[in-house]
Amino acid sequence: MLFNSLGFIVFFAIVLIYWHLPVTWTHKKRMLLLASYVFYGLWNPPLVLLLWISTAVDWVAGKKLHAETDPRKRKQWLWLSILVNMGFLVFFKYGGFLIENFQAIIGLIGLEFTPLESDIILPMGISFYTFQTMSYSIDMYYRKIQPAPRFLDFALYVTFFPQLVAGPIVRSDELVPQFDQPTRATRSQFLWGAFLLTLGLFEKVVMADVLLSDQADTVFGSDKILHVLDAWTGTLAFSGQIFFDFAGYSTCAIGIALMLGIVLPDNFRYPYASIGFSELWQRWHISLSSWLRDYLYIPLGGNRSGTRRTVINLMLTMLLGGLWHGAGWTFVFWGFLHGFYLVVERWLRGRYTIVLNAWNGILLALGTYTLVNITWVFFRAREFGTALDLLGSMFFLHPDGEKVLDTHEIIQVLSVATLLFLSHWFMRNTSVKAVADKTPWWILGSIWAVMLTLLAVAQGSGEQFIYFQF
Repeated sequence: MLFNSLGFIVFFAIVLIYWHLPVTWTHKKRMLLLASYVFYGLWNPPLVLLLWISTAVDWVAGKKLHAETDPRKRKQWLWLSILVNMGFLVFFKYGGFLIENFQAIIGLIGLEFTPLESDIILPMGISFYTFQTMSYSIDMYYRKIQPAPRFLDFALYVTFFPQLVAGPIVRSDELVPQFDQPTRATRSQFLWGAFLLTLGLFEKVVMADVLLSDQADTVFGSDKILHVLDAWTGTLAFSGQIFFDFAGYSTCAIGIALMLGIVLPDNFRYPYASIGFSELWQRWHISLSSWLRDYLYIPLGGNRSGTRRTVINLMLTMLLGGLWHGAGWTFVFWGFLHGFYLVVERWLRGRYTIVLNAWNGILLALGTYTLVNITWVFFRAREFGTALDLLGSMFFLHPDGEKVLDTHEIIQVLSVATLLFLSHWFMRNTSVKAVADKTPWWILGSIWAVMLTLLAVAQGSGEQFIYFQF
């Protein structure tokens, strides 16, 4: 079920009605859990079994990790949780990728291998809920948290429908305590949640789908060598599309949860205004970057074991972060580029000191934004050949490239990209909530009305969110 669909509006209206009925808190949580299974199961009902298995395994593992004192047995329970969760993730998401690469390696030594035909369905959002539930077991192993007091609360933590399929990836100590006592949104929370839901849908439907997706699809779907302007326009279109699409989902999820009185953490903080890649990953997909930091980079040693080891840890973390996004070498190379940028940035910071001001700050942010757009080429392109051809066009290596976009499309994309970058720069040290609190109610209401009107005019076709495939 998609947030940008009529079916979801009906579904959520029913949830809200039941949420406000005079029934016990336990009944409300049971309803919310059932609604979450329905929300997920409408894509493919049998795949709900994966949620049930992950929930049961990690609940039992968590209880055992809390009660057990034998270090060897505690480690066994931790590995059970990791192997079950990662086993599902590897089989469903990376099975075909591993077989293809095994087949290629075998072919290099003159052997032939023909795998059996398979039709593995990628469960929606498996990367998100796998990381979320696995973090519970890891935190229990290190005794950083207390176990969830009730199985119902833990099951809700794993399957809470607003953020189930595309995040934010929430830690148990952020969400489970909110299920302990009865909660209901205050009037201000409900209104602000509804505003965020509208804003998120506006970002997805109007900005991503209507204004940017066609141009990105045209450029990345072309088999021609493109003109430099078309290549940059398509890349900027995708850069804006993926931000509005993914940030839009996160904003919707936060708004929907808030309308129920439940608070989810921010997942984006104006990332295209970042000055350097260290800051970028503190602003882009924050719940994933913090997960990779806490459960991969720091356990590998972080920056505690010298420069060489720090470089290796950074590269491994970003390579695996790239692979998390998709089963393909273009995603791995996307992660490599981010790791390379982080290593170079760390080297430069160790040798040069820059006193930031408004002028050099925006230039450094623009430079970071440009380098980010280069990485998006590999993220969006299906094959390395396409990515390299596009980069060649972007850097004037194909002076006779063809034009596939008309002037109107180019102006539209460049205007949106410029406004996107500038809005991130001016908002980098504040938030939508802080700005809204200072804005007169009639201006805020007018903005809300404009977004609703444009959503109605856009009449989106219910395009799937990009990050659902991850």
